[in-house]
Amino acid sequence: MPKKIPKIIKEIQNNPPQGINFAYQKNISYSQMSLFRSCPHRWKLQYKDKIKPFTSSIHTVFGTAIHETLQHYLDIMYNKSSKLADEIDLEDNFQTNFINEYQKQYKSNNNEHFSSAEEMREFFEDGVGILTWFRKKKSNYFKKRGWHLVGCELPIVIAPNKMYNNILYTGYLDLVLYDEKYNKFKIIDIKTSTRGWKDRDKKNEDKQFQLLLYKQFFSDQYHIPINNIDIEFFIVKRKVLTWDDDNILSPHQAYRVQIFTPPSGRIKLGRARKAIDNFVKECFVSSGEIKEIHYPKSPSKWNCGFCPFKEDLNLCGEGLKF
Repeated sequence: MPKKIPKIIKEIQNNPPQGINFAYQKNISYSQMSLFRSCPHRWKLQYKDKIKPFTSSIHTVFGTAIHETLQHYLDIMYNKSSKLADEIDLEDNFQTNFINEYQKQYKSNNNEHFSSAEEMREFFEDGVGILTWFRKKKSNYFKKRGWHLVGCELPIVIAPNKMYNNILYTGYLDLVLYDEKYNKFKIIDIKTSTRGWKDRDKKNEDKQFQLLLYKQFFSDQYHIPINNIDIEFFIVKRKVLTWDDDNILSPHQAYRVQIFTPPSGRIKLGRARKAIDNFVKECFVSSGEIKEIHYPKSPSKWNCGFCPFKEDLNLCGEGLKF
């Protein structure tokens, strides 16, 4: 017998945000803000000049497929039963998602392959390893007693600055859970990583801003007290090491999942809001149009290494320095 859905969850599920009217409204996102903060010139090329080269890779295909498979499993687990969830053929589900996403990106790349059969096999086997481990260990991370799934890919559409009402921040929350006993929500963002996040990744404020903004805007949109919202990065690792540099067994390294909870107090939330506010003010006029200003280049080994314009002298070419 399915659990009774709390009233607060029904209110959220029955009142999705109104979509964007692209005739006069502009859509911004965390990825846009992050790109602008790393290199304003690249942001300008992609979002003002509308030059959007193909940037997908086997990593993005893999990440999407893992997201969809884990979300499907948890949807069945919470909304039906753990028994039914365990009956899902996760390998088959992942394979379908993996192939479908690759084919989608293949078409976007003018029907040109961007990965080899060997690389695809390696990533597929990594995914199977993650899912096999997750099925065995899921109860360490996802409890059922008193917990409810509010939604997967729960939409957020909100104006981050009321003086710029035509500029709307949109985001899709990977997982939102509700703890009925303590009246608390948990927003979980799933990340895929080769070997997990190091200290540098955890301290990266730009990475933290994504969940910090989700927490703030989820609170604003659904009128949830911000102290009743927790946030968490759920990081799944493709590769696990069981031996350290001295050839000593390190059992803790074999975990396929890494949990990181970024600090989200008043000061951190304020820094995230200031970052999105500055992005809006620097790039847009109040009507929503992109400003006609100079957008400087920010060349660095890191920024240029992943930039599709790094060798294009007509558009940038700064990557040739590195």
